[in-house]
Amino acid sequence: MPEGHRFPMAKFGLLRDLLVKDGIVAPEEIKQPQISSYSTIELVHTADYVRAYCEGKLEFKAQRRIGLPWSRELSLRTRIAVGGTILAAQLALEHGCACNTAGGTHHAFPSYGSGFCIFNDLAIAARELQHRGLVKKILIVDLDVHQGDGTADIFKDDDSVFTFSMHCEANFPGTKQQSDLDISLPIGLDDDGYLQILAKNLPDLLSEVKPDLVLYDAGVDVHTNDVLGKLSLSDWGIYRRDRLVLSTCFAAGCPVAGVIGGGYGKDMSALVYRHSILYRAAKEQLSN
Repeated sequence: MPEGHRFPMAKFGLLRDLLVKDGIVAPEEIKQPQISSYSTIELVHTADYVRAYCEGKLEFKAQRRIGLPWSRELSLRTRIAVGGTILAAQLALEHGCACNTAGGTHHAFPSYGSGFCIFNDLAIAARELQHRGLVKKILIVDLDVHQGDGTADIFKDDDSVFTFSMHCEANFPGTKQQSDLDISLPIGLDDDGYLQILAKNLPDLLSEVKPDLVLYDAGVDVHTNDVLGKLSLSDWGIYRRDRLVLSTCFAAGCPVAGVIGGGYGKDMSALVYRHSILYRAAKEQLSN
């Protein structure tokens, strides 16, 4: 990224390093995803948009809406990140849980990107696994601080994917879409208030939807120190949130594929630690 750009691109590699350093994962447990093909991405996105973006032909106005300057490296990285969510979903079906060290690009719509999101990895992974006949019903649990508007739009007429977004009401995007279940949260909501709302809704949702797979966007921009957040969760609150999601899904017999979602701030070590909480909670739940 250009000097001073607010998107913390360095966090992805640093997250991987921290997980290995702290013994959360062993190097041999890290799987390398494939680069997603155009045809896979086009299960969700229009062919014109996919080709224009990947080949560097997207008009400037559309690039500005995404908020990330185009480069061949970023195009490649984006396709690999999508592949990472697909691989995490496959591995979750085999092992009960797997997590991508990227993903959660939920503001991408079929024909355009938005809000640092180019291709919607959650939607593509859902479509790809359905296309392969590995799952029928999917529940997307989106706990990023921003509404998963692109995901909601993609699946608005599709009963095979249930979209649940729990987000700050007074935050990006300005125009919200309609998920299958939206819960808008007030500015400044703290750990206890947040967890009470989540605990009240998630078990009933799993009973109602009965998904073959849960795709979990564990955005940490709900943190009180996040520069784009507006909620007031602590590190401990995020840990309790992730533990609640995982334990509730496992109790219902639902495998979970996690992605890191949003997280922004200048203190990179603190931000990377917050993203690592998902993996710490997952390791604990899988060892129980």
